[in-house]
Amino acid sequence: MDQHQPMPARVHVTEVGLRDGLQNEATRLSTDDKVALVRALVAAGVREFELTSFVSPRAVPALADAAQLVAALADIPDVHWSALVPNVRGAERALEAGIDSVVLFVSASPTHNAKNVNRDIATSLAGFTEIARLLDGSGVELRGAIATAFGCPFEGDVDVGAVGDIARAFADLGARHVSLGDTTGMATPPLVGERIRHLREVAPPLSPTLHFHNTRGIGLANVMQGLALGVTRYESSIGGLGGCPFAPGATGNIASEDLVYLLTEMGIDTGIDLTALIEAGRLATRLMGRPLPAQVSKAGPRLALSDGDAVATARG
Repeated sequence: MDQHQPMPARVHVTEVGLRDGLQNEATRLSTDDKVALVRALVAAGVREFELTSFVSPRAVPALADAAQLVAALADIPDVHWSALVPNVRGAERALEAGIDSVVLFVSASPTHNAKNVNRDIATSLAGFTEIARLLDGSGVELRGAIATAFGCPFEGDVDVGAVGDIARAFADLGARHVSLGDTTGMATPPLVGERIRHLREVAPPLSPTLHFHNTRGIGLANVMQGLALGVTRYESSIGGLGGCPFAPGATGNIASEDLVYLLTEMGIDTGIDLTALIEAGRLATRLMGRPLPAQVSKAGPRLALSDGDAVATARG
Protein backbone atom coordinates (compact mmCIF):
# COMPACT_ATOMS: atom_id res chain seq x y z
CA MET A 1 0.00 0.00 0.00
CA ASP A 2 0.98 3.59 -0.56
CA GLN A 3 1.72 5.04 2.88
CA HIS A 4 2.55 8.60 1.81
CA GLN A 5 -0.58 10.01 3.48
CA PRO A 6 -1.61 9.80 7.15
CA MET A 7 -4.82 7.87 7.78
CA PRO A 8 -7.80 10.26 7.90
CA ALA A 9 -9.24 11.11 11.30
CA ARG A 10 -12.76 11.30 9.86
CA VAL A 11 -14.44 9.69 6.87
CA HIS A 12 -17.72 10.57 5.14
CA VAL A 13 -19.91 7.57 4.34
CA THR A 14 -22.67 8.02 1.76
CA GLU A 15 -25.42 5.41 1.89
CA VAL A 16 -26.35 4.26 -1.61
CA GLY A 17 -28.49 1.24 -0.74
CA LEU A 18 -31.76 2.95 -1.56
CA ARG A 19 -30.53 3.69 -5.09
CA ASP A 20 -27.71 1.42 -6.19
CA GLY A 21 -28.84 -1.25 -3.77
CA LEU A 22 -32.46 -1.57 -4.81
CA GLN A 23 -32.18 -0.98 -8.54
CA ASN A 24 -31.03 -4.53 -9.24
CA GLU A 25 -33.14 -6.39 -6.68
CA ALA A 26 -36.04 -8.67 -7.64
CA THR A 27 -37.89 -7.64 -4.46
CA ARG A 28 -39.59 -4.27 -4.90
CA LEU A 29 -39.88 -2.31 -1.71
CA SER A 30 -42.85 -0.02 -1.19
CA THR A 31 -42.23 3.66 -0.56
CA ASP A 32 -43.28 3.13 3.07
CA ASP A 33 -40.68 0.38 3.49
CA LYS A 34 -38.00 2.58 1.96
CA VAL A 35 -38.94 5.40 4.32
CA ALA A 36 -38.69 3.05 7.32
CA LEU A 37 -35.24 1.94 6.23
CA VAL A 38 -34.01 5.50 5.67
CA ARG A 39 -35.29 6.58 9.08
CA ALA A 40 -33.45 3.67 10.72
CA LEU A 41 -30.26 4.71 8.93
CA VAL A 42 -30.70 8.35 9.97
CA ALA A 43 -31.23 7.20 13.56
CA ALA A 44 -27.87 5.43 13.31
CA GLY A 45 -26.20 8.70 12.32
CA VAL A 46 -26.09 8.44 8.51
CA ARG A 47 -26.21 11.97 7.12
CA GLU A 48 -25.50 11.52 3.40
CA PHE A 49 -27.68 9.49 1.06
CA GLU A 50 -27.71 8.81 -2.64
CA LEU A 51 -31.42 8.30 -2.27
CA THR A 52 -32.81 7.50 -5.69
CA SER A 53 -32.53 8.13 -9.41
CA PHE A 54 -34.77 10.26 -11.59
CA VAL A 55 -34.69 7.87 -14.52
CA SER A 56 -37.49 6.49 -16.65
CA PRO A 57 -39.69 4.17 -14.56
CA ARG A 58 -39.63 1.79 -17.50
CA ALA A 59 -35.83 1.56 -17.33
CA VAL A 60 -35.58 1.06 -13.55
CA PRO A 61 -39.03 0.23 -12.12
CA ALA A 62 -37.69 -0.16 -8.57
CA LEU A 63 -37.01 3.61 -8.46
CA ALA A 64 -40.28 4.78 -10.00
CA ASP A 65 -41.31 6.45 -6.71
CA ALA A 66 -38.38 8.89 -6.64
CA ALA A 67 -40.40 12.07 -6.08
CA GLN A 68 -42.73 10.42 -3.55
CA LEU A 69 -39.77 9.12 -1.55
CA VAL A 70 -38.12 12.54 -1.36
CA ALA A 71 -41.42 14.11 -0.27
CA ALA A 72 -41.94 11.49 2.44
CA LEU A 73 -38.57 12.34 3.99
CA ALA A 74 -38.89 16.13 3.83
CA ASP A 75 -39.32 16.42 7.61
CA ILE A 76 -35.84 15.04 8.38
CA PRO A 77 -33.34 17.89 9.06
CA ASP A 78 -29.59 18.03 8.50
CA VAL A 79 -29.36 15.24 5.92
CA HIS A 80 -27.92 15.62 2.42
CA TRP A 81 -30.08 13.95 -0.23
CA SER A 82 -28.56 13.30 -3.66
CA ALA A 83 -30.02 11.58 -6.70
CA LEU A 84 -28.73 10.31 -10.03
CA VAL A 85 -30.09 12.04 -13.13
CA PRO A 86 -29.50 10.85 -16.70
CA ASN A 87 -30.71 13.89 -18.63
CA VAL A 88 -32.27 17.35 -18.42
CA ARG A 89 -35.74 15.99 -17.73
CA GLY A 90 -34.38 13.97 -14.83
CA ALA A 91 -32.63 17.07 -13.47
CA GLU A 92 -35.86 19.06 -13.72
CA ARG A 93 -37.70 16.38 -11.76
CA ALA A 94 -34.95 16.31 -9.13
CA LEU A 95 -35.14 20.10 -8.72
CA GLU A 96 -38.91 19.95 -8.38
CA ALA A 97 -38.60 17.24 -5.73
CA GLY A 98 -36.16 19.24 -3.58
CA ILE A 99 -32.96 17.21 -3.90
CA ASP A 100 -29.75 18.73 -2.43
CA SER A 101 -27.40 17.51 -5.16
CA VAL A 102 -27.72 15.80 -8.51
CA VAL A 103 -25.23 13.19 -9.63
CA LEU A 104 -24.40 13.08 -13.34
CA PHE A 105 -23.05 9.73 -14.39
CA VAL A 106 -21.09 8.44 -17.34
CA SER A 107 -19.12 5.25 -17.92
CA ALA A 108 -15.42 5.28 -18.70
CA SER A 109 -16.14 2.32 -20.99
CA PRO A 110 -17.91 3.16 -24.28
CA THR A 111 -19.68 -0.20 -24.39
CA HIS A 112 -21.03 0.07 -20.85
CA ASN A 113 -22.12 3.67 -21.43
CA ALA A 114 -24.07 2.54 -24.48
CA LYS A 115 -25.72 -0.27 -22.50
CA ASN A 116 -26.40 1.94 -19.49
CA VAL A 117 -27.75 5.13 -21.11
CA ASN A 118 -27.89 4.27 -24.84
CA ARG A 119 -25.43 6.94 -25.96
CA ASP A 120 -21.71 7.42 -26.44
CA ILE A 121 -19.49 9.11 -23.87
CA ALA A 122 -19.08 12.36 -25.81
CA THR A 123 -22.86 12.72 -26.16
CA SER A 124 -23.33 12.09 -22.44
CA LEU A 125 -20.79 14.74 -21.51
CA ALA A 126 -22.22 17.24 -23.98
CA GLY A 127 -25.65 16.81 -22.46
CA PHE A 128 -24.34 17.65 -19.00
CA THR A 129 -23.65 21.23 -20.06
CA GLU A 130 -27.37 21.96 -20.29
CA ILE A 131 -27.95 20.37 -16.89
CA ALA A 132 -25.19 22.52 -15.36
CA ARG A 133 -26.89 25.62 -16.77
CA LEU A 134 -30.21 24.46 -15.31
CA LEU A 135 -28.64 24.04 -11.86
CA ASP A 136 -26.78 27.36 -11.94
CA GLY A 137 -28.14 29.60 -9.19
CA SER A 138 -30.54 26.93 -7.91
CA GLY A 139 -28.53 26.08 -4.81
CA VAL A 140 -28.45 22.44 -5.89
CA GLU A 141 -24.96 20.96 -6.08
CA LEU A 142 -23.66 19.14 -9.15
CA ARG A 143 -21.64 15.98 -8.55
CA GLY A 144 -20.07 13.53 -10.97
CA ALA A 145 -19.90 9.74 -11.07
CA ILE A 146 -17.73 7.62 -13.35
CA ALA A 147 -18.93 4.04 -13.78
CA THR A 148 -16.59 1.20 -14.79
CA ALA A 149 -13.72 3.35 -13.53
CA PHE A 150 -11.62 0.28 -12.69
CA GLY A 151 -12.61 -2.06 -15.51
CA CYS A 152 -15.46 -3.01 -17.82
CA PRO A 153 -17.25 -6.38 -18.04
CA PHE A 154 -17.41 -5.98 -21.84
CA GLU A 155 -14.03 -4.40 -22.65
CA GLY A 156 -11.74 -5.44 -19.81
CA ASP A 157 -9.14 -2.91 -18.65
CA VAL A 158 -10.15 0.76 -18.76
CA ASP A 159 -7.40 3.26 -19.46
CA VAL A 160 -6.70 5.59 -16.57
CA GLY A 161 -6.49 8.47 -19.06
CA ALA A 162 -10.14 7.95 -20.02
CA VAL A 163 -11.11 8.24 -16.35
CA GLY A 164 -9.03 11.40 -16.00
CA ASP A 165 -10.58 12.99 -19.11
CA ILE A 166 -14.08 12.49 -17.71
CA ALA A 167 -13.01 13.82 -14.32
CA ARG A 168 -11.67 16.99 -15.97
CA ALA A 169 -14.98 17.40 -17.78
CA PHE A 170 -16.83 17.23 -14.47
CA ALA A 171 -14.45 19.76 -12.92
CA ASP A 172 -15.08 22.10 -15.87
CA LEU A 173 -18.81 21.82 -15.17
CA GLY A 174 -18.22 23.03 -11.61
CA ALA A 175 -18.36 19.72 -9.75
CA ARG A 176 -16.39 19.46 -6.51
CA HIS A 177 -16.92 15.74 -5.96
CA VAL A 178 -16.53 12.82 -8.33
CA SER A 179 -17.24 9.20 -7.50
CA LEU A 180 -15.16 6.42 -9.05
CA GLY A 181 -17.51 3.48 -9.49
CA ASP A 182 -16.28 -0.11 -9.33
CA THR A 183 -19.35 -1.31 -11.21
CA THR A 184 -18.56 -5.03 -11.36
CA GLY A 185 -15.92 -5.37 -8.65
CA MET A 186 -12.85 -5.14 -10.90
CA ALA A 187 -10.92 -2.73 -8.63
CA THR A 188 -7.70 -3.83 -6.98
CA PRO A 189 -5.47 -1.85 -4.60
CA PRO A 190 -2.89 -1.06 -7.33
CA LEU A 191 -5.65 0.24 -9.63
CA VAL A 192 -7.08 2.36 -6.82
CA GLY A 193 -3.66 3.91 -6.25
CA GLU A 194 -3.12 4.56 -9.95
CA ARG A 195 -6.48 6.27 -10.42
CA ILE A 196 -6.37 8.41 -7.29
CA ARG A 197 -2.89 9.67 -8.10
CA HIS A 198 -3.92 10.40 -11.70
CA LEU A 199 -7.03 12.34 -10.65
CA ARG A 200 -4.97 14.46 -8.30
CA GLU A 201 -2.68 15.31 -11.17
CA VAL A 202 -5.25 16.10 -13.87
CA ALA A 203 -8.26 17.35 -11.85
CA PRO A 204 -6.95 18.69 -8.53
CA PRO A 205 -10.13 20.66 -7.67
CA LEU A 206 -12.10 17.41 -7.38
CA SER A 207 -12.50 15.49 -4.14
CA PRO A 208 -12.63 11.77 -5.03
CA THR A 209 -15.26 9.43 -3.64
CA LEU A 210 -14.65 5.68 -3.84
CA HIS A 211 -17.53 3.35 -4.64
CA PHE A 212 -16.57 -0.32 -4.41
CA HIS A 213 -18.50 -3.51 -5.07
CA ASN A 214 -17.48 -6.67 -3.27
CA THR A 215 -17.86 -8.95 -6.28
CA ARG A 216 -14.47 -10.58 -5.84
CA GLY A 217 -14.20 -10.19 -2.08
CA ILE A 218 -11.64 -7.37 -1.83
CA GLY A 219 -13.88 -4.34 -1.45
CA LEU A 220 -12.51 -3.49 2.01
CA ALA A 221 -8.93 -4.09 0.86
CA ASN A 222 -9.58 -1.39 -1.73
CA VAL A 223 -10.93 0.87 1.02
CA MET A 224 -7.67 0.36 2.92
CA GLN A 225 -5.74 1.53 -0.12
CA GLY A 226 -7.97 4.58 -0.42
CA LEU A 227 -7.41 5.39 3.26
CA ALA A 228 -3.66 5.03 2.83
CA LEU A 229 -3.91 7.65 0.07
CA GLY A 230 -5.91 10.01 2.29
CA VAL A 231 -9.28 9.55 0.55
CA THR A 232 -12.05 10.54 2.97
CA ARG A 233 -15.25 9.83 1.03
CA TYR A 234 -16.75 6.36 0.46
CA GLU A 235 -20.07 5.01 -0.74
CA SER A 236 -21.61 1.82 0.63
CA SER A 237 -24.91 -0.02 0.73
CA ILE A 238 -26.80 -1.25 3.77
CA GLY A 239 -26.65 -5.02 3.97
CA GLY A 240 -24.43 -5.14 0.89
CA LEU A 241 -27.43 -4.67 -1.41
CA GLY A 242 -26.83 -3.76 -4.99
CA GLY A 243 -25.53 -4.28 -8.46
CA CYS A 244 -26.02 -2.76 -11.88
CA PRO A 245 -28.86 -4.08 -14.10
CA PHE A 246 -26.80 -3.21 -17.19
CA ALA A 247 -23.59 -5.02 -16.19
CA PRO A 248 -23.41 -8.81 -16.05
CA GLY A 249 -21.96 -10.19 -12.84
CA ALA A 250 -22.44 -6.98 -10.84
CA THR A 251 -23.09 -8.07 -7.27
CA GLY A 252 -23.61 -5.95 -4.21
CA ASN A 253 -21.73 -2.93 -2.96
CA ILE A 254 -19.51 -3.13 0.07
CA ALA A 255 -21.84 -3.28 3.05
CA SER A 256 -22.26 -0.15 5.13
CA GLU A 257 -22.07 -2.16 8.37
CA ASP A 258 -18.81 -3.82 7.32
CA LEU A 259 -17.29 -0.50 6.21
CA VAL A 260 -18.26 1.33 9.40
CA TYR A 261 -17.00 -1.60 11.50
CA LEU A 262 -13.62 -1.40 9.78
CA LEU A 263 -13.39 2.35 10.22
CA THR A 264 -14.53 2.21 13.84
CA GLU A 265 -11.93 -0.43 14.71
CA MET A 266 -9.28 1.77 13.08
CA GLY A 267 -10.28 4.71 15.27
CA ILE A 268 -11.63 6.69 12.31
CA ASP A 269 -14.70 8.78 13.08
CA THR A 270 -17.78 8.43 10.84
CA GLY A 271 -20.46 9.92 13.08
CA ILE A 272 -22.36 6.63 12.68
CA ASP A 273 -23.28 4.35 15.58
CA LEU A 274 -22.33 0.81 14.59
CA THR A 275 -24.86 -0.94 16.85
CA ALA A 276 -27.75 1.10 15.42
CA LEU A 277 -26.42 0.58 11.89
CA ILE A 278 -26.43 -3.19 12.45
CA GLU A 279 -30.09 -2.93 13.44
CA ALA A 280 -30.79 -1.03 10.21
CA GLY A 281 -29.02 -3.83 8.34
CA ARG A 282 -31.21 -6.41 10.00
CA LEU A 283 -34.26 -4.38 9.04
CA ALA A 284 -33.04 -4.40 5.43
CA THR A 285 -32.72 -8.19 5.64
CA ARG A 286 -36.31 -8.53 6.89
CA LEU A 287 -37.64 -6.18 4.22
CA MET A 288 -35.84 -8.02 1.42
CA GLY A 289 -36.94 -11.39 2.76
CA ARG A 290 -33.56 -13.08 2.32
CA PRO A 291 -30.07 -13.11 3.83
CA LEU A 292 -27.90 -10.20 2.70
CA PRO A 293 -24.13 -10.30 2.13
CA ALA A 294 -23.09 -8.07 5.05
CA GLN A 295 -21.02 -9.95 7.61
CA VAL A 296 -21.17 -7.63 10.61
CA SER A 297 -24.97 -7.70 10.77
CA LYS A 298 -24.73 -11.47 11.20
CA ALA A 299 -21.81 -11.64 13.64
CA GLY A 300 -22.19 -8.35 15.49
CA PRO A 301 -19.30 -6.13 16.63
CA ARG A 302 -15.96 -7.70 17.62
CA LEU A 303 -16.80 -7.61 21.34
CA ALA A 304 -20.36 -8.92 21.00
CA LEU A 305 -19.88 -11.73 23.52
CA SER A 306 -21.91 -14.88 24.06
CA ASP A 307 -23.12 -16.39 27.34
CA GLY A 308 -20.77 -19.25 28.09
CA ASP A 309 -23.47 -21.05 30.07
CA ALA A 310 -25.67 -21.16 26.99
CA VAL A 311 -23.08 -23.14 25.02
CA ALA A 312 -22.51 -26.84 25.59
CA THR A 313 -19.14 -27.84 26.99
CA ALA A 314 -17.15 -30.52 25.18
CA ARG A 315 -16.83 -33.87 26.90
CA GLY A 316 -14.04 -36.36 26.81
